[in-house]
Order: sequence, then structure tokens, then C-alpha cells
Amino acid sequence: MVTRCVCFNQSFVDLRKIARKTKARTIGELQQHVTFGRNCCRCHPYVIKMLVTGETVFAVMDEDEAARWLAQGS
Repeated sequence: MVTRCVCFNQSFVDLRKIARKTKARTIGELQQHVTFGRNCCRCHPYVIKMLVTGETVFAVMDEDEAARWLAQGS
């Protein structure tokens, strides 16, 4: 299961709390308040899905699913 941005050790639970508090709706808006997703960027589709659905625990996405979420977040 995927539960965090590994590069910066930021859990999606914590990112969701910050997003709700700051009303961040995109990765860029959320990154203005907390550091995550600036190295490998593999967490980006999961963070987008978190922002849309509120979920914080994810099965590993295949490339097609990750691409769909990334497209939705742009």
C-alpha cells in the first residue's frame, strides 16, 4: 500500500490535513505549505487522488491509472 511521499517522509494523512486547513486543491497549492513531491514525483498521482477523494491509503497504481490521475490534476 502507498501511504506517503517517501522522498520527504510526508504521510498522505498529514498532507490531507494541511490541504483541508489551507484549502489547497492542487499539488502546487499544497506545496506552498509543505515540502513533498519535489524529487522523484512518484507521489503526485496519489496526492491528486487524495485531494479529489480524501483517501489516504492506496494500492500501487499501474502506469495507465497514474497517467489518468496526473492528467486530472493538470
